[in-house]
Amino acid sequence: MLGTSFKSQTEILSNSSAWPQAWTPGNYSEGWTHFDVSMGRFFFNSALVSLLTVVGNALSCLLAAYAFARLRFRARRLWFAVMIGTLLLPSHVLIVPQFILFRTFDWVGGPFPYMPLLVPQFLATEAFFVFLMVQFMRGIPRELDEAAKIDGCSPYGVFRHVILPLSRPALVTTAIFSFIWTWNDFFRQLVYLSDLDKYTVPVALTLFIDSTGQSAVGPMFAMSVLSLLPVFLFFVAFQRMLVEGINTSGLKG
Repeated sequence: MLGTSFKSQTEILSNSSAWPQAWTPGNYSEGWTHFDVSMGRFFFNSALVSLLTVVGNALSCLLAAYAFARLRFRARRLWFAVMIGTLLLPSHVLIVPQFILFRTFDWVGGPFPYMPLLVPQFLATEAFFVFLMVQFMRGIPRELDEAAKIDGCSPYGVFRHVILPLSRPALVTTAIFSFIWTWNDFFRQLVYLSDLDKYTVPVALTLFIDSTGQSAVGPMFAMSVLSLLPVFLFFVAFQRMLVEGINTSGLKG
């Protein structure tokens, strides 16, 4: 992909080598301004959706996991089983009923079309991350909760001063995967986004292929290379904390 991003359109069809014979760096400038809307706008949209998704998943899933792992309430095991059962549902099966629901709320095509993409993330709908955090919290000794209660902490105080600081590795793991999955998401964003200036990077990349089948392959590959950089940098920035979380999880017991 990197080599093709520096090839001309003619060389892409004739040169099967990974690297170009004649370097064409103009693919990057052409791809950046290929549409009426700058590619920078698409990157901003993707960053906005991805970062808000990270915040929503981290907060909502952490609170839900704390309730399942540490609090006692009626039918807790039943509701936890129901939540785990949602992992068996293919996401594509839910697209139609979710679309009808969000259209009823007048969120589809509204002034802020990212509502269908963001609101569910603030309601702990990602069962995988809830399950991940529940398993992590179950490894935290309950003696710490009891000690905090003896010191006068309420359930919120236990969460704030004990569970939250110790759950940082699980939070970092959730943040990394939430960012990567959302940044690379195509199908849901294609369904809910209809205005060009609201498109995200994965949807915008498909616009390089027009309805006649002709495509600007060089600029498309150039923008694909750029679309990988945020994911790479995000992972590098939190790599140490992710490895630390894996090591910490392995030392429990």
